[in-house]
Amino acid sequence: MRIGILSRNPTLYSTRRLAEAAWERGHQVQIIDTMAVAVHLGQDGLPGGEARLVANGLAGLATTKPLPALDAIIPRIGASVTFYGLAVVRQFENAGVFTSASSQGIARSRDKLESLQIMARANIPIPRTAVVARPEALFAAVAAVGGLPVVIKLIRGTQGQGVILANYLTTISAVLKRAKELRQQAILQEFIAEAEGGDQRVIVVGNRCVAAMARQAAAGEFRSNLHRGGSASAIRLDAATESLALRAAQAHGLAVAGVDLIRSRRGSLVLEVNSSPGLEGIEKATGSDVAGAIVGYLEGATGRRPR
Repeated sequence: MRIGILSRNPTLYSTRRLAEAAWERGHQVQIIDTMAVAVHLGQDGLPGGEARLVANGLAGLATTKPLPALDAIIPRIGASVTFYGLAVVRQFENAGVFTSASSQGIARSRDKLESLQIMARANIPIPRTAVVARPEALFAAVAAVGGLPVVIKLIRGTQGQGVILANYLTTISAVLKRAKELRQQAILQEFIAEAEGGDQRVIVVGNRCVAAMARQAAAGEFRSNLHRGGSASAIRLDAATESLALRAAQAHGLAVAGVDLIRSRRGSLVLEVNSSPGLEGIEKATGSDVAGAIVGYLEGATGRRPR
């Protein structure tokens, strides 16, 4: 099988592991810089348009060449290039190339508010959440999520960036005002104190959970992200939690996803769903071959077996 990995950085752990897993199973692999793919639309004789690779030519002029023929792609679309990355993934979809994460699934998971609305509609338990459009609605919004303190999240943010724990209304008001100035949108969410800075990350591939770890925030920090000094350990999921993670991924239309859950007095709640979960932390914490599971999913979905 010919597999393309859309990634801006071929040296990243997740990119390298996916490439290695595919090579080990006898597949051809090409790592493609997402931003180096040009999308051409409305061309004669090319229904649906064409995607081409952009390369530097003579005298600094850019030239293009056809993309290699691919059977499947694995999108690793960073948050900073979501808009263009979605266009590239859609172009591959238009050309009939199978993708481990659909453009629609990526878009749904990237918008935290839309993602939460999708899960609420599917009766998936989530933290109490509120959106504020006017300052005078702030007090009611805080009351709706259970009172102070509250967690403020930018609708588009990753790895704990744009997540703030606010203990005062004045702090919330100032953060929302600053977000508006930066043309960002934010949501308010209940603070789950009983979790004590811990959560769970589950990797879903196809119709099963292939790895799970518990994450614990560093001292003085409420965010458990490993990029922020959190620690991780392997865990075994009970049937209810595994079912919840699968439902969350499926509600977004994602066959490959990282699902973050938090323990509350009401039971497990889904914090968010990630369409490009990092593999380093969970593979090292659990010893699981997550990259191999993703390549195996592509094999099953396309009917291409490893050599």
